[in-house]
Formats: sequence, C-alpha cells, structure tokens
Amino acid sequence: MSASRVTEILDMEQSDILEKATGKTYYVILKKDIESDVKDEIIAFKEELAQDKATKDLVGSIYLEPDYKRYYPYGNFAASVLGFTSDDDRGLAGLELEYNSELTGVPGRLVTARNGVGTDMPYDYDQMVPAQDGNSLVLSIDETIQHYMEKYLEQGIADNLVKNRGVAVMMDVNTGAILGMAVKEDYDPNNPRVLVNEEKAAEIEALPEEDQQQALVEALGAQWRNKAVSDNYEPGSVFKIITASMALEENVCTLDTPFYCGGALKVEGVPNPVKCHKTTGHGAETFQEALWNSCNPAFGTIGKMLGADTFTEYYYNFGFGQKTGVDLPDEATGIYYANNELKEIDLVISSFGQGHTDTPMQMLTAVAAVANGGKLVTPHVVSKILDSDGNIVKTMGTEVKRQVISKETSDMMRDILEQNAVTGSGKNGYIAGYRIAGKTGTSEKKAEQAVTGEENYIASYCGFAPADDPKVVLLVFYDTPKGDNYYGSAVAAPTFRNIMNDVLPYLGVERKYNDEELAKLDIKNTPDVTGKALSEAQNAIQQEGLQYKVVGSGESVLSQIPEAGKVIPGSGTVVLYTDEESSSQTVTVPDLLNLTPSQVNQRAQEAGLNVRLSGSDLESAGVISQSQSIEAGSEVSPGTIIEVGFITEDNIR
Repeated sequence: MSASRVTEILDMEQSDILEKATGKTYYVILKKDIESDVKDEIIAFKEELAQDKATKDLVGSIYLEPDYKRYYPYGNFAASVLGFTSDDDRGLAGLELEYNSELTGVPGRLVTARNGVGTDMPYDYDQMVPAQDGNSLVLSIDETIQHYMEKYLEQGIADNLVKNRGVAVMMDVNTGAILGMAVKEDYDPNNPRVLVNEEKAAEIEALPEEDQQQALVEALGAQWRNKAVSDNYEPGSVFKIITASMALEENVCTLDTPFYCGGALKVEGVPNPVKCHKTTGHGAETFQEALWNSCNPAFGTIGKMLGADTFTEYYYNFGFGQKTGVDLPDEATGIYYANNELKEIDLVISSFGQGHTDTPMQMLTAVAAVANGGKLVTPHVVSKILDSDGNIVKTMGTEVKRQVISKETSDMMRDILEQNAVTGSGKNGYIAGYRIAGKTGTSEKKAEQAVTGEENYIASYCGFAPADDPKVVLLVFYDTPKGDNYYGSAVAAPTFRNIMNDVLPYLGVERKYNDEELAKLDIKNTPDVTGKALSEAQNAIQQEGLQYKVVGSGESVLSQIPEAGKVIPGSGTVVLYTDEESSSQTVTVPDLLNLTPSQVNQRAQEAGLNVRLSGSDLESAGVISQSQSIEAGSEVSPGTIIEVGFITEDNIR
C-alpha cells in the first residue's frame, strides 16, 4: 500500500501514518470524522488496490467504520439559536442542548445471558431491544425574517464599528413565538471550535503558550453565548416605555401632567444632579412630551411619584428579575436592588433604565405586553415536536403569565409611542406608510468603565408595528459601538427600520399613507402601460404627472420600470422598453449615502434611477442618508426605484 497516496487522501503527514502503521497493535485509527467525499476517495483507492495482483491482498487491511455527525447546511445561519453537538452527538449549546433528550433518541441493544466467566449459558436467551429514533423540532423562526435580521444586523455592526456583538430579536406580540433571533458575530456550528474573531485569535496567539488554552476556552465560550438570552445589560431609555406604563396604570400621571426640565434633577443626599441629554433643558413639557423628548429629569421625577414599592412591584410583574421561560439554555435573570436597599437615587436612575440589568429577552417581552393589551406572554422558539414518522408529539401554544397593565393603558402607550416614532426621540425608526411605535435607548456601561476607565455604551431600539394593531415587536441592540455616534437613535434605529421595512410587507402588512405623508413625500402609483401602444402609454404616464423615457425602437411597450402599482416619486420617470434588445440595458447604482435629500435626488437622476426617500423629518437641517436598498455598484435596469433611508444625527438617548 502506498503511504503517500493515503497521506494525500487524508491530508496527513506521511511520517505520522507510517509511525501509526508500524506499531505493535493490529488495529490503528488513522483519522476520525472524515467527510463523505474523503470516504469516497478511500473506497476508490481500495478498488484500485483490488485491480492489481500485487496489492489486492492489502484491500482487507483498510477499514471504514460508519459514524454520523450533525450537519448544518446553512453554516452560521441562526447559529446562536441552533447551537451544536459534541463528537458523540450530545447537544452542547442552543436548541441542541435545550432539547438534547428529545433529539437524541434511544440506541438499540442486544441482551444475552452469560455465566460468571463471560461465556454463553447452555440455553438460548437473547433479547433484542430496537433503537428509537429521536424527535424533530419545528421552529417558530421564519427563515426569511431571520435572513433580513442577520443581513441588517451585520451591516449595522460594520457601519458602527461595534466591538462586542449585536442582537436583534423579533416576536409575535400576542403568542410569544420568536420569528427571528440574530446574534452577530456568531460561528459556524459545523466548526464551532474555530474562533471567528480574527483580532481575538491574534491576541491569544501572542500570549505565553501556557496561557493560550485558557484564553481560547474563554473566547470560545463568549462566541457560543446567546447574547439575547444570557447577557445582562442596562437598557437605558427604552425602559421609559415601562415606567410610563406604570405611571398611567397607577394614575399618578395623565398624558398632560406638567413637568419642567432645567437640564438636571437634584436628588437629596447626592452631590451631583442627574443630567438630561439636553444640557439646557427641555423647559415646560407634558408627560407624553417627556417621553418624546426622552427626558431623564422628568422620568426621575415620575419614578419618585410612583415610589419604591409600586415601582418594584411593576418591575417584577413585567417579568424583570426572573427568567422569561424562553426554551433556550443559560437564560439570565438580570440584577435589581433588594427592595429595602432601594434609595431615592436608585429609584430615580432605575426609572430611566440605569442601575438595574436586564436581558434583551426580558425587555422584548415587557414591551410586547405594553403593545398587546397588557398580557405578559412566554416567548418560545420551538412551535412543535414531531416523532420520526412526522406525528405531532407536542405543540407549544400561547402561555399568558398575567395581565400587567390594562387595555386602556396599552392603547394610550401605543399612541404615545407611535407619535414618538414620527416626531420624537424614535423618529429614526419611522417608515412612511407604516404605523411604527418605538423608543430609543443609550446606556453607559458603568461597571465596565469603573474597571477599565473607558467610556462605552449600548445602543438599542425597541418598537412594534402596526401601532394600531400590533403584530410584531422588535428589539435591536448593539454592544459598544465605536463609530462616529453611539446613540441608539443613530446606531440602532436605522437597523430597526431596515428590518421592519422588509418584514412588514413580507407579513402582508400593506402600506397606508396618510394625507400628510402623501403631501410630504409627493408619491404616486405607477400606471400599468405594459402591452399598450407607445403613444397611449406616453399619454397615460403624462396624465399622472410623471415623466417617461423610451428605450428601444418598437411601437409598443414590452415592459416597464418601475412595474405597475409601484410607488414612485411624483417627479419620477417611468422607463418604457419597446424591444427585446433594449430590455437588457443596465445602469450602475451610485453611492447615495451621507448625502442630503436634494443631493440624493440629483445623483439618482444623473444615473437614470428613481429614489424613494424614507425618514420622518426630511426637511430638517442635519438630515443625511444612512441606507440604500440596493448596494452601490450594482447593475440594475434604468428607472429602478432605490429606497434611501435618512436619519437625524441627534444626541437623544
């Protein structure tokens, strides 16, 4: 047998193979866990040996022992949810660990009777116990929604130089079914022990050899950790949704309760006042305006109005300080003060989302309760368990834990949060034509700062849609953005908007523009002129007040861009293709980022493209484009509509 050929097939050093093959034992394992393509090469090699008289006797010395491994065909897709298994198919993370007993099944075995020295008894006693296949899981995760979430979360991490991963979780507000859960950076469950973070891998490589193994173990543990479930964080101003709900439910505030913000709130016994993000203060403001302004002094005052006992009772009723019950392993509970330790300053800062740590899953389910009429539901990732024949073993239904607030309070909060997404602190999450409700959050990592001295932040946005009939709630969370801006309004809100902009139409939620949006955006529906004579098509387009461009030399319209029914700017151009050759023409999409609305319009017009601008405050100073629906450099048909999203670069927490 040629050791060099085996070396080539198994990708091993020839000296290693020879050393193993010349040992004292007759049974040598050269390599474990080979893939099926390597197996095929070994079989082909044995067939070659059998063809030659000089080597055919060696065929029997090469054995292939069958084994199995879990294979994940989509690589790192939903890796933090799925998890992975050990070499012996034991679940080590994610659903693989949580449902290991369901998935594993029972191996078969043969029971025989033997005497004390191990030989068969003189009578026949054999009992065969057949193997039982494991069950299968049907997830509530929607593959399309998961794709959108991973795509935009990765983009947000790159755009904002996020150092400690990002999270996005979407849930059905009424049932608790998790429709998507993305954690980036993640890993390939087919190769979970490969450290994905190259910078961290280089740091470990530079350590003394005796310290490398422990550092690698810790880095891999962090890589496998599902940040949405297992990490505690201070949620920041997103928590004002919860405090506001408490205040309305307890009737300590109405929508018009007056407050005054002078830029800071003095707390008895504390030398430094609690500051507002607007250092000059918001002045006189109502309760709902305080939420729209994301005003810390006003919410500190609301916390004091509620009192420690009431605040703490609602805190736990909303599901904080306890596991949500999501069917994933290693769920954290968060950390909150013991009630008798809650001082006035603790109550003040707790009211605007600092001083207590919660998990993204807790925050998501609490906001879902605000949206769905006040019911706290248990989130779940698995919707059904099936046996090996496809029969339903178990169905995971909706579990309502308790009624936290009344429907009346829920209705008021929907309205407040919808207005917040239109003109308030959440306006960078606004999508024209959809009724979005949401709130930003920016929290300082105080504990980390005390150790390292470095100021780091968590940027988040949590909201739901449609505001008048909520179907889904979405939380976006970035840990330690290091770009030009670290505020939730500039970092997390655009990701929220991009995900919702794709998911809502996928779920069948239709855009419904109100009169104000129609007037501001100046948009129209493209008429259907395909198949019409060219002159008739031109007249139909002109009657709608749109422009047209004819491509080709035919007499009738074979196709059009934009297609019939697509929303197009009032000054947009419909491109009419009149022959087969013309329909293959393309133009290059320009870079439309970091521009004003007028600059975007001009650049798109020069490229022969239409643009639809998205954002709540396009006429304000300081509005710049932050996203475009088709990547710069792409080749598209002339007249294609590019949706460009704008944000206001403010410092609202």
